[in-house]
Amino acid sequence: MTRLTTEQIHQNEVFTDLDLQHADLSGKEFSGCTFRHVKLQESRWNRARLEDCVFEDCDLTRMNPSQMRAMGVTFRQSKLMGIDWTEVARNPVLSFEECDLRYSSFVGTNLSKAVFRACKAAEANFIQCNLAHADFSQTQLTGANFEDSDLTLANFATADGAFLNPAKNNVKGTRIPVESAVLLALFLGMHVEGYSEEPVPERQSSRRRGRKA
Repeated sequence: MTRLTTEQIHQNEVFTDLDLQHADLSGKEFSGCTFRHVKLQESRWNRARLEDCVFEDCDLTRMNPSQMRAMGVTFRQSKLMGIDWTEVARNPVLSFEECDLRYSSFVGTNLSKAVFRACKAAEANFIQCNLAHADFSQTQLTGANFEDSDLTLANFATADGAFLNPAKNNVKGTRIPVESAVLLALFLGMHVEGYSEEPVPERQSSRRRGRKA
């Protein structure tokens, strides 16, 4: 822990079972490093540089990534709740696998080709984002807000609870599940057979059958 907090440059190191809540890691450089079972709640990463790093089973709840450069950074089975990614450095390359991203906010962020696989992202905000070719496979998106974002060729085919309004986003080539298509159609006032139909009253149905006879 002492080396981590005092030295500026770290290469190919493994940090395991550390308590770094509220730690200030601003300005530090990490290359090829692995963080495993590390508590990093409310840690500060202002202008830090991370390249080809992995976070496994870490808690980064409400961390501050302001101006953090992230190139090839992977988060696995980690908590990243309530993080505001708005001020992250331009063009981050991020991958989230089985992570908790609830209540996080991505505003004006270039997340092209980003991976959000099997994550919990309920109530997350994706506003004015570039999400072209992003992968949201098996991610829970109930209540997530997508607005003024580019979702070109993004993959939501196995996502759950995604509501993607084509009037507010670029959805050309976006892959969505049937449930999301139905939800959108109902929102637009359409009648979807098998989902929004009203049952025919018994009497009316009987009269119709009588006339046919």
